[in-house]
Parts: sequence; structure tokens; C-alpha cells
Amino acid sequence: MKRIGILLVCISVIALLVQPVQTIAKPGVSARNAVLMEQNTGRVLFEKAANDQHLIASITKIMTAIVAVESGMLDETVTASRRSVYTEGSSIYLEEGEKMKLKDLVYGLMLRSGNDAAVAIAEHVGGSVEGFVHLMNQKAQWLGMTNSHFDNPHGLDSETHYSTAYDMALLMRHAMNNKTFQEITSAKSYKAESRQFAWGNKNKLLTRYYEYSTGGKTGYTKQAGRTLVSTAEKDGMKLIVVTLDGPDDWKDHMGLFNWGFENYNMKKLQEEGIQSYSMQGSDDIVKGFIHDDILYPLTEEENEKLTSETFIEKGAAEDDPGDVIGKKIFRIDGKPITSTSIYSEAQPEETLGFWNQVVQVLKKMTGAQADG
Repeated sequence: MKRIGILLVCISVIALLVQPVQTIAKPGVSARNAVLMEQNTGRVLFEKAANDQHLIASITKIMTAIVAVESGMLDETVTASRRSVYTEGSSIYLEEGEKMKLKDLVYGLMLRSGNDAAVAIAEHVGGSVEGFVHLMNQKAQWLGMTNSHFDNPHGLDSETHYSTAYDMALLMRHAMNNKTFQEITSAKSYKAESRQFAWGNKNKLLTRYYEYSTGGKTGYTKQAGRTLVSTAEKDGMKLIVVTLDGPDDWKDHMGLFNWGFENYNMKKLQEEGIQSYSMQGSDDIVKGFIHDDILYPLTEEENEKLTSETFIEKGAAEDDPGDVIGKKIFRIDGKPITSTSIYSEAQPEETLGFWNQVVQVLKKMTGAQADG
């Protein structure tokens, strides 16, 4: 009996040793508020007081930049006003009456954090600083930045000018979908047409410290502390890190990026294309089409627990080509993480005759059944 007891203890110890680790140790950060987000899906991989409101300093200029970029005015010439020239804080040293392309001002805003550039941009795009701030807050509302409010285009401290780490990650996620913004934030230097010397980017992650860095924006005021938004890409995965009031923010960002890249991979949950599906409540089989590959950041442990369910509407076979006929939901431990729509098998447009295309359009508009 004694030998059996010893054997059982040994087996138990070996079993404990070979079991995979069930949890991933969270990284430490110096910042008061932080978030790590995967860019394509918006999944939050790490957070620390990510929804607490805080002063944000010059990372405000991400909002200023994307509103300017999306205005369609980048090739227009801006005349620097007295108000812009005498704005306190960091500057690209505009002179009153100086003319500069809006695009060049946005580079000066993002690379050198020019507060004078921020005001000049706001006055040109919004008609006034106040008008531009209204556009900023409208944009924030549209993006779902529910814990944010902007009072100015530069980020100088104000009691009612604030955001959160999570909201700023939402903003950067949106901005990084714009190719022009990507080019600006990833530039290590830039020379404006009207300037003799190039501006260097203040983002040291991009210029010196981190090889996978793809952009970002620095910020600092005495009240806000150091604020930083940055992005990085490795092995097909794009990450966003935001820290607020982070005394060691360069280290925080590199640590969070490395932790994310080490523990998560972009897993293909579903390939695009046509597949056969069972209809709900019957034995009928229908073909459905998924437009894009479904990718999602997962740990290895999560990947092993991944399950999916498919729901096809009754009568789906009668739907017109291209209509939504169902949904596929992906879960981990029973909790939904993402989903995709399933469409009726679409006939390629180029194979349809002109009149058949007209008939299909009329059917969708009127709901009528017509012979094709």
C-alpha cells in the first residue's frame, strides 16, 4: 500500500509539471492609465484604469490631424494668424502672415507638436478654433469616445479637456486606417516647402528605440504628466498602446508591445469563400459566402478553446444573390468574441447580362419577383 501511495504522488507531481500554464502574467507599467489594443479587431489585450478620465496633453493632436486629413483641404494654403503665432508651448515658429500648405502644417503638428500649427489648422479647417473644436467633439462622438471632451486643438490643460486611454486607442485605431495619416505619423523627418531645414520626429520609439514602431504621438504638460500613443507591427499583427501620466512611458510601450507579440498571434478563424451550411430546423443544406478571412488575436490556450456556431435563416435558399442569410459566431469558453455575416452565394457581376443586372436591382428596390 505504501508503494502505491508513493506511485500516486509521483504521478500527481508529473501531471502538474506537464500541464500548460493557464494564465499569462500581466506586464507592469509605470503609467497611471494604459491600454494595449489590437488594431484590426479592436480587441483589448491589456488595460490599467483604461476608462478613467485624465488630462491628455499633446496626444490631442491625433484628433486635430485626422480631422484635418479627412477635410480634403491638405493642398490648400493657410495663412498664419496672430492668434496662432502667439499660442504658448511647443512651436514650429510660424510668423504672422506666413503662408504654408495645410499638409505641411499637419506634419509640423505631428512631428514637432507645434501648438501654433494646431491653431492655424483649426482656423483654416473649422473657420475658427471654436468651430474646429466642435468638429473634434462630433468626431469623438461618432467614434464612440464616450469619456472624452475637447476644448482646443493642441492639448494645453483645461478642466474640460480630457480623454481616457481606451478612447485614445479608439481614435488611433480609426486614424491608422487612413493612408495619409499613416504616412505622416510614420515619417522620421519632413521638410516643408517653405522651410530651409527638415523637422525631426519627437517620437523616439519610431526614430531610435523600437524597430517595429510604425507611428504615434507624444505629449507632456506639468499637470497631465507624460502621455503617449504609439503603434507597432510584427508578423502581421498591429498593436496600439496608450499611456497617460506615465513617467517611464518609452519602457512601458516597448514592454507592452513585446508582451503582446509574444503571447498573441493573429489566428485565422474562417477563410473567405463558399461553404455548405445546414439550415436551422431542417435537414436542408444551403451554400453561403463569407466575404473576407476572419482573423483574431488569440493566445495558444484560447485557440484550443475556440468553438463556433452557425445560424442560417429558414428559407435562405430563396434569397437573392448577395443577401445576408445567416451568421457565424466564434466563442471562447462559451463567450462570444467575434462574428461574421454569411451571404447567399453571389453570381459574379461580370457574368450577368445588362438586363439581368437591371432586373436584380429592381427586385431589391421593389421587393417584386421578376423572371430573370
